[in-house]
Amino acid sequence: MRAETPRPLPIPPNLELRNVPPLSQDLRDRLLPYTNSRSAQLVEWDREGRGLVIATRFGDSSQLHEVRQPMGARTQLTFFTEPVTTATSRPGKARELAFLRDEGGNENFQVYLLDRDSGEIRRLSDGLHRYQNPRWSPDGRLLAYNSYARNGRDADLCVFDFDAGRERPVAEVSGSWSVLDWSRDGRRVLLQQFLSVEQSHLWAIEVASGSRTQLDDPTAPPAAYDHGRFSPDGTSVYALTDREGEFRQLARLDLESHLWTSFSAEIPWDAEAFDLSSDGALLAASFNEDGISRVRLFDAATGEARKGPELPPGEVTELLFRPGSHELGLTLTWAQAPGDVYSFDPRLGQLERWTASETGGIPASRFVVPELVRFPTFDRLPSANPKEAGPERTIPAFVYRPDRQRFPGPRPVLIDIHGGPESQSRPGFLGQDNFLVNELGLALVLPNVRGSSGYGRTYIALDNGRGREDSVRDIGALLDWIKTQPDLDASRVMVSGGSYGGYMVLASLVMFGDRLAGGYDVVGISNFVTFLTNTQDYRRDLRRAEYGDERIPEMRQFLETISPLNQVQRIRGPLLIAQGANDPRVPLSESTQMVEALEKRGVPVWYVVGKDEGHGFRKKPNADYLQAVFLEFLGRYLLQAAPASG
Repeated sequence: MRAETPRPLPIPPNLELRNVPPLSQDLRDRLLPYTNSRSAQLVEWDREGRGLVIATRFGDSSQLHEVRQPMGARTQLTFFTEPVTTATSRPGKARELAFLRDEGGNENFQVYLLDRDSGEIRRLSDGLHRYQNPRWSPDGRLLAYNSYARNGRDADLCVFDFDAGRERPVAEVSGSWSVLDWSRDGRRVLLQQFLSVEQSHLWAIEVASGSRTQLDDPTAPPAAYDHGRFSPDGTSVYALTDREGEFRQLARLDLESHLWTSFSAEIPWDAEAFDLSSDGALLAASFNEDGISRVRLFDAATGEARKGPELPPGEVTELLFRPGSHELGLTLTWAQAPGDVYSFDPRLGQLERWTASETGGIPASRFVVPELVRFPTFDRLPSANPKEAGPERTIPAFVYRPDRQRFPGPRPVLIDIHGGPESQSRPGFLGQDNFLVNELGLALVLPNVRGSSGYGRTYIALDNGRGREDSVRDIGALLDWIKTQPDLDASRVMVSGGSYGGYMVLASLVMFGDRLAGGYDVVGISNFVTFLTNTQDYRRDLRRAEYGDERIPEMRQFLETISPLNQVQRIRGPLLIAQGANDPRVPLSESTQMVEALEKRGVPVWYVVGKDEGHGFRKKPNADYLQAVFLEFLGRYLLQAAPASG
């Protein structure tokens, strides 16, 4: 009997493929349930009643929806091909929403106004330049935001004046700034000036005159200041800051005495988000405890701790008090839920679920909850006694292990490295990658190498400057640790990552190519000098603060030396590389030049370009096809390799 000819999988029209073999529809069919999970993200409390505005996907991209009650129907508000995930409702005219949207992933976000009654959408910005951080004045007459229209580099403060029907510049600034909040009297705007992950400042700018006042001490040692909210009476500012130690604390600055009061000095973890109730009485903050979020409440006057919600081990984002209430909204994602919206009533101690996001028909209990491990690396912590060696340094990682009964023996391993580099892998929902663990029996390891956030100022700075390749050496230490695990197959290990994680993939193949079966690089940096030359103007100085200034000859030489493109002869491959054509952060040229260099050396390299994508693949047809390509790549170069004996 003749075997059936495999059905070819159609290629989405906005993808360009190079060296990628034809794919089978059967592969896509196996993957299908895992591509059809969806998540929900809290965007805003509706100022009318108790409803919510959320972002979720029912088509090919995430859009705004409203939910009028817990577990109520999701009514779609925006209908674009491009994702819409942020919005803010207008005080006094609650049926109007300001939101941001870009085109093709280019991150030139424009400001729009949606009238939910008429369905009319009006663009407020110029349609050409980048805009960010829209915030309404308390009376709803002005919408403040950051505009890069002046020179494409600096985030000036502007307001759209609805009485005048036009934009009005308020203050020209230099570098990266973010609008955070308005004072209750509508006279001042609070902004963050961002210099690096380790240094930022808080400023208040008078809207009428544009005059500015730095709120943190300009003579103090460098520190980070995140978020920021005015108190209702305007006499103080709440913020997250590491000015007093390793970790970011929730603190209050008295604007008259200039004294800071910490609410979380005894908590040895970073506060990562917070909100202040509209009456100024209650604070809610999320703390990143070894990668797992814990929400805590505080009395804003006394600092007394209040009981927060009990949550599964995952990541909490978008903490928002309902206006006129102490009811707290939040988004939670964890290994067995792709992201849902909840509210917590501290008076009743009650957690209420607003959305139940679908998981493609797969029971949530089938998704693996990761194990937090720490593996020793190549160097040691500083010693209090200079005559003695310090304790060994360990690197945290989350490990998703497949079911041992279904998949006995040592399992192949995929190491997935986060971007940033000042980011962090969290124990969240794997999405399509659940297929790798559940159906292919791969073990998935997510390390937080040095330079990751969440572990203090010292740890995040360990990869700075000439320490860049030390984070790559942490991957070598992880490979050593994998050898010690009886259920992991050290002879079948592949590495993947996106953005800076893509650089880590390439650098790992340079440094440890003989120990790796291949790599999967998404929008990765291949040469630091060409990256810094070609990234968007508004990002360049921020990246120089992290990677080094290529204009300095000595640093330029160092960056050239460590760049994977200049060590391509050490890469044996194979490699799968994916890139968005419109990426403003890591330009298309970074991936193309690496592909061409590998092809010249005869290294197997598959290349997928999304013509309507930017820094990653956000359109569902593109993302689904790319995942199918990845599965084919894994099948050929990792799963078909001979396993080690158990």
